[in-house]
Amino acid sequence: MNTKDSKVTEGGLNVTLTIRLLMHGKEVGSIIGKKGETVKKMREESGARINISEGSCPERIVTITGPTDAIFKAFSMIALKFEEDINASMTNSTVTSKPPVTLRLVVPASQCGSLIGKGGSKIKEIRESTGAQVQVAGDMLPNSTERAVTISGTPDAIIQCVKQICVVMLESPPKGATIPYRPKPASAPIIFAGGQVRADTILASAGNHTVLAQPQPAPAFTIQGQYAIPHPDVSPAHLTKLHQLAMQHPPFTPLGQTTPGFPGLDATTPTSSHELTIPNDLIGCIIGRQGSKINEIRQMSGAQIKIANATEGSGERQVTITGSPANISLAQYLINAR
Repeated sequence: MNTKDSKVTEGGLNVTLTIRLLMHGKEVGSIIGKKGETVKKMREESGARINISEGSCPERIVTITGPTDAIFKAFSMIALKFEEDINASMTNSTVTSKPPVTLRLVVPASQCGSLIGKGGSKIKEIRESTGAQVQVAGDMLPNSTERAVTISGTPDAIIQCVKQICVVMLESPPKGATIPYRPKPASAPIIFAGGQVRADTILASAGNHTVLAQPQPAPAFTIQGQYAIPHPDVSPAHLTKLHQLAMQHPPFTPLGQTTPGFPGLDATTPTSSHELTIPNDLIGCIIGRQGSKINEIRQMSGAQIKIANATEGSGERQVTITGSPANISLAQYLINAR
């Protein structure tokens, strides 16, 4: 959710918002309608811009942009349409209990903490005051820094819930640049981020290296003293491009090693190593619980990252990042963002 103006006025929300929804093909078909009539009506009546991502993907992104009133109107129309579909599917069905309307928002991970609140207090408050069920996914969506937030309930509960979520998002804008989630086409081979072709345990120890055919992007970071300082030119677009470059090819193992995942490939690609120092009191948030955060950074950047053991008397830990320039730049950015 991005805001052009993050003021929350006393008379209500008076801002332009962009909300992204994740939908299955069938749901998208229902929103578009015959010859695009349904989505045309939604656009005209709500005054919101409604864009649907291209492609033959099993999942599509529906982007709704406009003043808050227009967004809530569009959401209301989408929720009512889904309820209509549920009612229609139940007419010839033996099912007696009516399933709730369910929508999935795509929210930058950096805003999810505010949405959950301390000890889950905020999300509990939203559930209780709106009657909607709200769940924030624990993991980020593939190759992105966004998470899915699932809302289900009656159309009215969903609208009230979206209003409250919008207030939270406006009060806590995203931190740093966001890598948006882009659904993959159904026909694409499944190569997981960081090259996990289910040989990930071998790859994790052997090193996730990536070959790049394109000219390398400018480094996203400069090193001042011993700490990584964000390069002033790092923009969301640059970051997305960097991520695309880093994920261009499956990883190769270091010289002299072979991987069952990629037989017959000799790993003679030049890679470089980069070292940075991180204070001990910050290392925990980089590693995460049981290594979850550092593994996420490894997967998203395609780089191999080694954190040296703590040395006695030192207040810092040495971190070595190995990979292509794009891998290293992205890994540095993600470490700094943590």
